[in-house]
Amino acid sequence: MINNKLWIRLALAITYAFFQSIFVSAEESPAILNLYPPDIEKIYPNNVYWGDTHLHTNLSVDASSWGGNKALTADEAYRFARGDMVRATNGMKARIDRPLDFLVVADHAYNLGVMPSLYSGSPILKETEEGKHLLENFQKYQKSSDESIHTVITETLFNKKIFSKNRILSIWRDIADKADEYNNPQKFTTFSGYEWTSWGTPGSALGNLHRVVIFKDNKDRVSKILPLSWLDSSNPEDLWRSFEIYEQKTGGDVLAIPHNGNVSNGEMFSPVDFDGNPLSPSYARMRSRWEPLYEVTQIKGDGEAHPFLSPTDDFADYETWNSWAGRTIKDIKSNEWAQKKRSEYARSALKLGLGLQVKLGINPFKFGLIGSTDSHTSLATAEEYNFWGKVSKSEPSPNRMLEPVAWNKDIPNWETAASGYMAVWAQENTRESLFASMKRKEVYATTGPRIKVRFFGGWDYQSLDAFKPNLAKIGYSKGVPMGGDLTQAPKGKAPRFLIRAVKDPSGANLDRVQMIKGWHDKRGELHEKIYNVALSNGRKENWRGKVKPVGNTVDVANASYFNSIGDPELAVVWVDPDFHKDELAFYYVRVLEIPTPRWTAYDAKFFGLKDIPKEIPMITQERAYTSPIWYTP
Repeated sequence: MINNKLWIRLALAITYAFFQSIFVSAEESPAILNLYPPDIEKIYPNNVYWGDTHLHTNLSVDASSWGGNKALTADEAYRFARGDMVRATNGMKARIDRPLDFLVVADHAYNLGVMPSLYSGSPILKETEEGKHLLENFQKYQKSSDESIHTVITETLFNKKIFSKNRILSIWRDIADKADEYNNPQKFTTFSGYEWTSWGTPGSALGNLHRVVIFKDNKDRVSKILPLSWLDSSNPEDLWRSFEIYEQKTGGDVLAIPHNGNVSNGEMFSPVDFDGNPLSPSYARMRSRWEPLYEVTQIKGDGEAHPFLSPTDDFADYETWNSWAGRTIKDIKSNEWAQKKRSEYARSALKLGLGLQVKLGINPFKFGLIGSTDSHTSLATAEEYNFWGKVSKSEPSPNRMLEPVAWNKDIPNWETAASGYMAVWAQENTRESLFASMKRKEVYATTGPRIKVRFFGGWDYQSLDAFKPNLAKIGYSKGVPMGGDLTQAPKGKAPRFLIRAVKDPSGANLDRVQMIKGWHDKRGELHEKIYNVALSNGRKENWRGKVKPVGNTVDVANASYFNSIGDPELAVVWVDPDFHKDELAFYYVRVLEIPTPRWTAYDAKFFGLKDIPKEIPMITQERAYTSPIWYTP
């Protein structure tokens, strides 16, 4: 008989041998250890965060002067964006429906902070001769309402420096302090920023070259420099050089986001530089480095595409601003205008970038796409049902639709768009994580709705990958995300794109997902094509490539709609049927919602308005635009 001790020894030996065999086989076959838990070492950017990188307060000259925002500061801006209730300039209570995850207050650098001092009659204006004269003229105007004095005041504010460098630095430090004060990592992220506002090359007509400048860093670094204004230089290359100085001086991180190319008089994506010289490789390198993103949609219209430039695109005419700078239909149809427009709209610029890449060896217009508001009310609103206007004078009222925008009597308020927001795919809601995503272009734009969009490109995605729960793992392991690059096509393969779009949980169903492709052929010509890659309600293209409209459930009178059409989610793996391995190309995704009420319809319902002029649109079809994925042979 075997005694108990022997049994115990035998059991221990068997147990040891069993576990040793497991560990040995695991070393020989490492995949066994990777079965569970999955990807413990891998952390994908699995969260989408929503924000506005372009908001103005009473510190901006235009917001406070003709815009009417005299009292709403950065405090109100941050509090509103994180979900607090504030009082708008018109006295109404205002609160965002869903808090934002991040915010950049980007007041204009020129004469930053002058207006509050002017309204309060602050003696600090007397520190400079220009400030002293400005205050004297302002006090005279308050007593006399003399328009000639008002003209002098306006010209002074827009063309002459009022504050000393020390005073500007003090204001800038306060701005950085405030951004740090409200920054709450993982909950609500804030960045220091400003807007560099250039009106274009000398002699140009409203050549808008505006950029929002965003710093990743805290006040200790940010406050070591002064914001560059167009009163220092109107040349974008000088702005980029100031970034080099900042990074060398502080070790910090900064980038710029251009906006409103759609009203740039053909200058935003011009083939020549500020001095009129053809673009050089050094220019292309600088622009590509410092400007990884472009604000494609905002209050002053949508800048993705234009119907005259993309005549085969049924959805190109969205919130288009043709009336800017008094343009007429005759101007719009002229060849000169068409040439300028190619340098104004994002899709055309992305195509121009491919041509310049062939010529210069680097693409100066290789940018991701974002949305922001450009609101001057301190209120970051892009929702149709909660739109507070471009400026404080355009806040909700029975008359605002037909009133002119504050800076141009020829443009009525109804032409302004309730748009847009930036969506960022990141690991966490912190300055470091969000900023890194911006630099690698893993971001996208929406006109307001919080549509969730995933977009990957690679060579080996399979059709069923679009419907698997671990889509992110598949996307990153087999390819690159939006903002990335594909190179060296495997023999006989065309690129495959993994796409999933999910409706805003509080919004409208989806109509369709489209792929927008641009390419440069062997003859040096540029092309574009729109593909319907996923359609709701089981619809199919006909033999001409056309699709039956999704329908329209909007009840304009009641500013309402039904989600009885469209789909809550659309997913697909799409293979380019027209791929050529030797042609430069880009691809980006456009997601369309079903029709919904526009902000004008909500105004009409809220204020009980009747007899609305027929030219005022009451229905919109909102959308999202992803950053592109580029293919380079």
